[in-house]
Amino acid sequence: MHFQLTDDQRALRTGVRQLLEGRFGREALRAAVDGAERQGAPALDRELWRELGEAGFFALRLPEEAGGVGLGLPEAVLAFEEAGRVLLPGPLVTTELAAATVPGAAAGTTVVTCADGPLVSWIDAADVALGSTAGARAVRSVDPLTPLHRVPAAPGRSAPPQGLRSPAGVLLTAAEQLGSAARTCELAVQHARQREQFGRPIGSFQAVKHLCAQMLVRTEVARAAVYAAAVTEDPLEASGARLLADEAAVRGARDCLQVCGGMGFTWESDVHLHLKRAWLRTELGPSSADAEEALASAL
Repeated sequence: MHFQLTDDQRALRTGVRQLLEGRFGREALRAAVDGAERQGAPALDRELWRELGEAGFFALRLPEEAGGVGLGLPEAVLAFEEAGRVLLPGPLVTTELAAATVPGAAAGTTVVTCADGPLVSWIDAADVALGSTAGARAVRSVDPLTPLHRVPAAPGRSAPPQGLRSPAGVLLTAAEQLGSAARTCELAVQHARQREQFGRPIGSFQAVKHLCAQMLVRTEVARAAVYAAAVTEDPLEASGARLLADEAAVRGARDCLQVCGGMGFTWESDVHLHLKRAWLRTELGPSSADAEEALASAL
């Protein structure tokens, strides 16, 4: 068996990375954060959304006869990992999941969110909200680029079958977490190489080496689990991958803060944005406790 990416998959990952870095690089990220601070709420970049649709970002898993790219879940995971690296805002997962059923979702002309839990993102900006949003009220979000509403529980209310709680939704969210974990690991190593104390790069000190090594190990373990679950499409493996990816993203961002000497808590650094988005993703869709219960029940 071959466990390496194919040439086509590597080309896809490179193409998505180049598109996102060129269209939503650090300057665009900071401009979005500053704009959200001034306006009191983040705005969805509709032009970027359409560009993603034109590039096939939301249609990777659609068959070619339906106007899609005709690829599978492994390729979608690679694309969403890149989105996680740059902290691309918006209801990406729910729009991708709705590409086959909601007109315009695959093309990026329709933005779709999904009410499949107590917290729902981007209700005001979405064109379509799957599930009931009755009684939704805006709540303050820890992530400046993700507006949230809380939807009250109602008797008989069930989650839409293709929401964040579906196996594909769990896995694509895990892929975003994986991309964020990889990026914070890179930021920590870069800072450890450049920052000097006592005439030496801080990366030469054992304590800093251990933090960076632990970040890398968590990221690569999560990567193996996410990629494997994308191939098998097994719901339990998706739950396990999500747990590992959540841990890699949250603990990786926290360790990156330590390597940076707490700089991540200042507004000028991007590390705090990765930590806040990672925290938020752990609360959207099934919780860590739900995943743990599912895995425990299968033992």
